[in-house]
Amino acid sequence: MNILVVGSGGREHALCWKISKSPRCTKLYSAPGNGGISEVAELVNIEADDIGGLLKFAKEHKIGLTVVGPEVPLVKGIVDAFKKEGLKIFGPTAELAMIEGSKVFAKELMKRFGVPTADFRVFDKSDDALKYLNTVEAPVVVKADGLAAGKGVVVAKTIEEAKAAVKKMMIGKVFGEAGERVIIEECLSGEEVSIIVVSDGSNIVPMASSQDHKRVFDHDTGPNTGGMGAYSPAPVVTEELFKKIIDDAVLPVIKGLEREGRPYKGALYAGIMLTNKGPFVLEFNARFGDPETQAILPRLKTDLVDIIERSISGALAGFKPEWDPRPCVSVVIASGGYPGKFEKGMEITGTDAAKPIKDVFVFHAGTKAGRRATDKDKVFITNGGRVLNVTALGINFKGATDNCYNAVSKIRFDDMHYRRDIGQRAVDY
Repeated sequence: MNILVVGSGGREHALCWKISKSPRCTKLYSAPGNGGISEVAELVNIEADDIGGLLKFAKEHKIGLTVVGPEVPLVKGIVDAFKKEGLKIFGPTAELAMIEGSKVFAKELMKRFGVPTADFRVFDKSDDALKYLNTVEAPVVVKADGLAAGKGVVVAKTIEEAKAAVKKMMIGKVFGEAGERVIIEECLSGEEVSIIVVSDGSNIVPMASSQDHKRVFDHDTGPNTGGMGAYSPAPVVTEELFKKIIDDAVLPVIKGLEREGRPYKGALYAGIMLTNKGPFVLEFNARFGDPETQAILPRLKTDLVDIIERSISGALAGFKPEWDPRPCVSVVIASGGYPGKFEKGMEITGTDAAKPIKDVFVFHAGTKAGRRATDKDKVFITNGGRVLNVTALGINFKGATDNCYNAVSKIRFDDMHYRRDIGQRAVDY
């Protein structure tokens, strides 16, 4: 079967790597892909949000399955367009992808289905939001309603900081249309975990638990990013707690949407805060997490294509994937300046030295393949904020972390930046 993976990040490299191992896959394409993906799939020069172009390609190349990585094409309706043409595609419809595309949609859905989440207010006028902030105490959370590449959330420690965030989003338009509405909600405290499931509209298969590191600097300091690293499993999530999260936070959404006649098919990501009152949902995403996927898939022994096809056909009931019990740690190597301004075009060295290390996987994110000007040798060049995901399994979390940072130490490019404490929380747990 010919398979197309849509997207160009580290998550998509991990998906391509895993799918390429499936006996169901005869030919793998990635649109637009990246430098590392070119080693396991044929790259297609079509952007992830060019739905018409992707649809035309899928028809011409007899694509039997399309797997969508990022949220933007889902929100834009790629699943609807492919299904209308009778093509098999993994992901929710545009209507249900709004669970990520609009935080207001998600919060109202949670309220309707009784999912535990922070109290919130919605504002479409900056004056009203600023006045409301005079009536509450810090800390508070300010969220842009729409898609903001994981950067549209500000945890404000002071009311002044919250007001600045509102002005930045609603008046300064730093996130464009995504910030025309904002949510102001209570700030939950606790430990954050990621729970991802695959749904067939009625049944779910949970993936392994994981924890992301969103802040750009060590010890969870600095601005939010799309994620600076992850590990799986999350030691804080006991078997009992995992079941509670599924029962209280995930299944009410899947079953509620099924009752409403609009079944959710695809991956559903729940960002969970473990509070002293129990688990609360911070956000839902309509796809696999990034960088969580890079830490989860190396532990998955089951054929991912089988899981995806069962999701599409409605055959997940009673299905249980097999997992490698060893933990996995994934460290993001980013361009200096990320999540702010950064330069592209730096030659990357050392990936070949890192790859042979046992149980290490180097997933590319913001890279492209090029030729060195001096000797015309093939090289990888930085082409984004998050450049690489260096990932490793280990006998325990210390082993996985040591293995991972050993591989990181082999890699170089100008002004590279990475956190040095990814996985340490799990080691200390």
